[in-house]
Amino acid sequence: MEISAAFTNGDLDEDIYMQQPEGFHEGASNKVFKLRKSFYGLKQSARQWNIKLHGVLSGMGYKRIEADRSVYIYSNGDVRIFVLIYIDDITFASKSTSAVDAAVKELSSHFKCRDLGATEFLLAVGITRDRSKRSISLHQRQFILDMLERYGMSDCQPVLIPMTPNTNLTKDMGPLTPEEIEFMHSIPYLSAIGTLQYLVTMTRADIAYVVALLARFIFRYLKGTLEYKLTCSGELGSDIFTAYCDAVHGDCKDSGCSTGGYLTMMAGGAIGWSSKLQGTVALSTTEAEYIAAVEAGKEIAWMRNILTEFGFALDIPTPLNIDNQSAISVSKNPEHHGRMKHLDLRFYWLRDAVHDKMIHPVLEVDPFAY
Repeated sequence: MEISAAFTNGDLDEDIYMQQPEGFHEGASNKVFKLRKSFYGLKQSARQWNIKLHGVLSGMGYKRIEADRSVYIYSNGDVRIFVLIYIDDITFASKSTSAVDAAVKELSSHFKCRDLGATEFLLAVGITRDRSKRSISLHQRQFILDMLERYGMSDCQPVLIPMTPNTNLTKDMGPLTPEEIEFMHSIPYLSAIGTLQYLVTMTRADIAYVVALLARFIFRYLKGTLEYKLTCSGELGSDIFTAYCDAVHGDCKDSGCSTGGYLTMMAGGAIGWSSKLQGTVALSTTEAEYIAAVEAGKEIAWMRNILTEFGFALDIPTPLNIDNQSAISVSKNPEHHGRMKHLDLRFYWLRDAVHDKMIHPVLEVDPFAY
C-alpha cells in the first residue's frame, strides 16, 4: 500500500505559521497562515507522521517490535500479520489473504491509500515467488541496468570476477596535481560508489568487499551478473539461522587496519552481511578474526531478538563459523590472554555471549554447501 500525502496526516504539537505562496494570496499579501496539520517541508513532519501512523496501527491491535521500530505484528489466534513501514510505503505479509484484505480495508478508513496489490517491486528491489518450491527471490536487475546507463557503462564488456586479483588501493592513487583534481571533478565517483553501496545493502552481498575498497572494475562484473538473485526457500534447519565471519589481516596499506566481514543465512539464502575496515589495528590474524567475530556476534544478537519477537523458539545457541581456530579458542576462554589483553573491553562481550549459550563458535564450513 501507499499512503497518499502521508505527511499531511500528522498532528502538530506547536504553533507554526506559514507565509502565503506567491500568487495564491488570501487577503493582504503580508497575511500568514497558521498550520492546523503537519506539512511537507517542516522539520518535524516525518516524526509527526510516524507518531500518527503508530497511533492508528496500535489502535488496530498491532504491536511495534523493539528489534526494528519499523515492523509491526498483529496476532489473533492462528492469524498473524506482519506490517513493514518505509515512510509512506506499507507492506503486509500473512498466511491469511482474507486477514490482509481486512487490514488494508481498515487502514484505508483512516488514510487515503492506494492498494498496489501483491508486492512485486519495492524500493528498487524486484520480488519473485516460486510457489511450487515455496521460495522467494530478491533481485535488482533493472536497478543495475539503469545504473550502468547512468554512468556510461551500458556497453562495457562483462568480467567474471568483481575485482582484479591482488589489487591494492592507497591514498597515493588519488588525484595529486591540479590537473588531476580538475579532471576528477568531472567524474561522478562518489555518486557511483553511493549507488553501489545501496546495491550492496539490499541484495548483492557478493560485491560487499569490493565496494568497501571502492574498486574501479565493479561495473563490468555487474554487467555479467544481472540475473543474480537472493533466494530463500521455506526450509529451516534445526539452527533456524547461522552466521559466518572472516577477516583479512592488515590489508589496508594506508592505516594498517584489517577488513572484517560477516554473513548470516536463513532458509538457504543470505539475509544479512557486512564487509568493512575495522576501526582498530589488529596485531595478529587471530586478533583480526576475533574482532570480525565480535561484529558477527552483534548481528546474531539482533537476529535472535527480532526472531524471538516474530515468534521463533531459539532454544539452542546460534552457530558462528570462524575459519581461525585460535579466534575460536579466545572466544571460549582466556587462552592467548597475553596477546589479547590490550583489546578494548567491549570486545570481550563475545565471551559472555558464548558462555551464556547464545552463540556457538565452530570451525568454518562452506556456507554455500549449507
